[in-house]
Amino acid sequence: ALAASLALLPIHVEVVETRADALEGMPETVETRLTPMPEAVVREARAGSAFAILTHDHALDFLIVAEALKRDDAAYVGMIGSKTKKATFKNWFLKSDEGSEAQFNRLVSPIGGNAVKDKRPPVIAALAAAEIMTALVSHAVQASAAPAKAMAG
Repeated sequence: ALAASLALLPIHVEVVETRADALEGMPETVETRLTPMPEAVVREARAGSAFAILTHDHALDFLIVAEALKRDDAAYVGMIGSKTKKATFKNWFLKSDEGSEAQFNRLVSPIGGNAVKDKRPPVIAALAAAEIMTALVSHAVQASAAPAKAMAG
């Protein structure tokens, strides 16, 4: 549902998955990538990318989120889940020396906000798509307003 919502927006959407069957039926405009190591794709992503993590496995979610939070240039890092899942991730993230409190505070979870109490996938997808688009635009504006860096050799 999230891929379908994002596919309507003027952005490049890529769905990264560890299971081939989960990539079936994606909208034509959505790029798909099958990989056993989705965290490696996070490392390769362009600066200013948004990462929405919603896998079938909490441990995999945590691995991908940790990698995305290491990216200071990410426009958005969001994870589907509950307050309990977020607290569990925080405990693991900080105790495992994966990252800092400041990095953790950049995590949006659950995705889609909590203003609308509707758990249907298309509703969450629409809310998350709006949240992601807002973050992408905000990040682009901030990046264009940043002073140019001069290099001297």
